[in-house]
Amino acid sequence: MQVIKFKTNQREEFVEVTSQLRDAVRDLRIQDGAALVYVPHTTAGLLINENADPTVGKDIVNFLQATVPRSSSYLHGEGNSDAHIKAALLGSSEVLPIVDGEVKLGTWQGLFFAEFDGPRERKIWVCKC
Repeated sequence: MQVIKFKTNQREEFVEVTSQLRDAVRDLRIQDGAALVYVPHTTAGLLINENADPTVGKDIVNFLQATVPRSSSYLHGEGNSDAHIKAALLGSSEVLPIVDGEVKLGTWQGLFFAEFDGPRERKIWVCKC
């Protein structure tokens, strides 16, 4: 297993981690098969989406903020219920194909870490599957 470590800078943001994923796959020496990419945090998620235009990520964050507001009549006492809900909507893992040692993504696709309760130190686990 490889661990990608980084720090987020805002409460809610998308961090593109495609290049770090490619490095992890190379370090794991996966030639053909798949890689499981997993976030071990309950207030963050992963998604694959367009990486050519950064406004796409901002649009998704804005949509999630409008759909799941920071304050509501949540029961969870830590004040971050919205972060838990947003992370649950996105999910905590992706399985990506690996062919000839390379992560296979579409032309405009990238892998994004979705932060909903930052800034924090975060990790992504990458394993061969």
